[in-house]
Amino acid sequence: MLLRNFKKSNMINAFYLARALKTFRPHHQFLCRGYSTHIATGNTACEDHEPSFLKSVEMYFDKAAGISGVSQKTLSHMKAPDCMLKVTFPIEIKDKVEIITGFRVHHSRHMLPVKGGIRFATDVDEQEVTALAALMTYKCAIVDVPFGGAKGGISIDPKNYTDAEVERITRRYTVELCQKSFIGPGTDVPAPDVGTGAREMAWIMDTYRQFHPNEVDSIGCVTGKPIPLGGVRGRNESTGLGVYYGIREFVSYPEVQKHTGLSGDIKDLRIIIQGFGKVGYWAAKFFEQNGAKIIGIGEKECGVYNPNGLNIDKLFNYRRSRGSFLGMPNVDIIEDPLENVTS
Repeated sequence: MLLRNFKKSNMINAFYLARALKTFRPHHQFLCRGYSTHIATGNTACEDHEPSFLKSVEMYFDKAAGISGVSQKTLSHMKAPDCMLKVTFPIEIKDKVEIITGFRVHHSRHMLPVKGGIRFATDVDEQEVTALAALMTYKCAIVDVPFGGAKGGISIDPKNYTDAEVERITRRYTVELCQKSFIGPGTDVPAPDVGTGAREMAWIMDTYRQFHPNEVDSIGCVTGKPIPLGGVRGRNESTGLGVYYGIREFVSYPEVQKHTGLSGDIKDLRIIIQGFGKVGYWAAKFFEQNGAKIIGIGEKECGVYNPNGLNIDKLFNYRRSRGSFLGMPNVDIIEDPLENVTS
């Protein structure tokens, strides 16, 4: 069905989502959440321009709902987030007190535990974490893994804080999650995301275990931990590898090749990647290792382009040492890659 509608490119996500909706099995076993609130799903973006992230997710949901064959009663249940926690807490930073804002959204608890990362970024807000939590529900349903969807975050730029300050913020946020029952091996299992990694997961796990010293499976309160603390080898590169496998599978379909002119051979692909973090770097690395040509990388400060191909390790080492791609030799620097793509 997806391939027959390939020309309607904006329907691709809807078809995958429709598949997820069919596998969704709601139940009515909810935890007490008198402290939480459902949030409005209205669009706060400028209506004359692009819809907000949350509105875009809802638009795809509605499009998929129309072809899913699922009852309206169930669809209404599936669309609304179950609950959201918003916390504010004071942290003393450099002789001043800052009020830190954090979020955790459970989009769907039709299966427990719910699963979703925790991100530290200045643009973290209610709408973003709600949209990302919904996508976690649908992604888990698509691949038929027994988790509901969740997402969380703290509205900070971790680069503006010392390691000790980030640790204090992380631990205090975890205390709030523990007190509100928004974390636990059988309830809600966070993971790394933008601005967080194994270090933050270790702090979260340690704080959780202080609240639950006799819980035999407390180590399972987060994933993405350091390997010596129970983490899984290969976790860092797994999402990027999934991107590689997904595109490799996608271009192997004859009808995709017919409509795109692609040969189906990875070695014939010329690829531009938006983002060069935990996912983008590893996706680029796997494509490069298998013969594809990465000709462009877009990041927040600029993009880099070379029609003859980019060396991924050189890019990674340059950006890690300098903090950006700016000034890198032997590449074209594109200062506003998004504008160049859309113009």
